[in-house]
Amino acid sequence: MSNETKRDVLVDAVDALADAQASGGNIGHQDANLFMAEYAAALPDDLPVIPEAVGCMIAKMKPICKSILDSQYRDYGKDHRWIIDHYDTFASAWLLEAWIVDETGEIVKLDAEK
Repeated sequence: MSNETKRDVLVDAVDALADAQASGGNIGHQDANLFMAEYAAALPDDLPVIPEAVGCMIAKMKPICKSILDSQYRDYGKDHRWIIDHYDTFASAWLLEAWIVDETGEIVKLDAEK
């Protein structure tokens, strides 16, 4: 699992191009195809930013709730107010299965294995 964003892949590609030019080489089609594949697989740059507790709740509830609508009937305790006030952000994190932890800046991506 990679937590690379699309911007990270772009920066890597630009660095590789600069290195190749500095050494008198170039970037070929294979390299370009590799960067395009990495870019396609990378996370969006504008990941939702959510509190750590809400992220833990998503990680716990996502495998057992059939939809985001099922999740809204659960008791989230003190985090319920945040979810209500930031429902668009919550829904984005739920659907993308990836987010940035507000307190640490860490990128979290749920495993595809369920």
